[in-house]
Amino acid sequence: MTTNTALTTKDLSVTYVGDREVEALKGVSIDFSANQLSAIIGPSGCGKSTLLKSLNRLHEIQPNVEISGDVHLGDQSVYNTDEPVPKLRKRIGYVPQTPTALPLSIYENVAYGVKLHGEYDSKNELDALVESYLQKVNLWDEVEDRLETPGAELSTGQIQRLCLARSLAVEPDVLLCDEVTSALDPISAESVEETLVDLKEEYTIIMVTHSMEQAQRIADDVVFLYLGEVIEENDVQTFFQNPEKERTKKFIDGDTIVEYDESDDDSPSEAVPAER
Repeated sequence: MTTNTALTTKDLSVTYVGDREVEALKGVSIDFSANQLSAIIGPSGCGKSTLLKSLNRLHEIQPNVEISGDVHLGDQSVYNTDEPVPKLRKRIGYVPQTPTALPLSIYENVAYGVKLHGEYDSKNELDALVESYLQKVNLWDEVEDRLETPGAELSTGQIQRLCLARSLAVEPDVLLCDEVTSALDPISAESVEETLVDLKEEYTIIMVTHSMEQAQRIADDVVFLYLGEVIEENDVQTFFQNPEKERTKKFIDGDTIVEYDESDDDSPSEAVPAER
């Protein structure tokens, strides 16, 4: 199957400056395919969430961040553009790790972005939009008779799907998901996973996960980050069954990660314990 590239990073580096300078990403270049679910994995502190947030410039809300390189959404630069950042973030949506409903009704949680951007002509059209996005995240049947109740009264798993609906309601091209099942019980997590698999038919999804099992279940492509660098980027079957890099094999096996000269995979230079 031939796929198109939806989002590309080009030599992207992110450094946090302050009392101690930390280079969180080091020259990262990745192609994310359209209508695929790409999982970003790696040890804690390896730069996964920084990479995700840098894709729609969300990390810019933090002070003392220096960025070089670029991100392209299709043919458009994300960093070298006159387009307002809120419009960029509308096209590249973000779903955070902690499910949080706005202090509004279920209906208004979904309608919020649509109203903000004025992308409807009548109340009937808005009603239809809210219903369609709740259906997309498999939540409509569970809430259709209580749309005016507070969104915060839903279960944690339902709130996460509500957050997905809210993000989709502004019609992004790409959806960024930051460990969106980590706070959920297994049944709720499975429901969200099924929703994400359904959504990739219409959207490009890039997901950070700590769970290699989850990546194996639902991802099409996997990116392995370590110490701010891309170690390997491959389709899910090749990544887990026939990885190209020795460090990838070590990480998958849960062994100590060894720093290798990639021109000679037989020559380890430094042993680094893998954070699990």
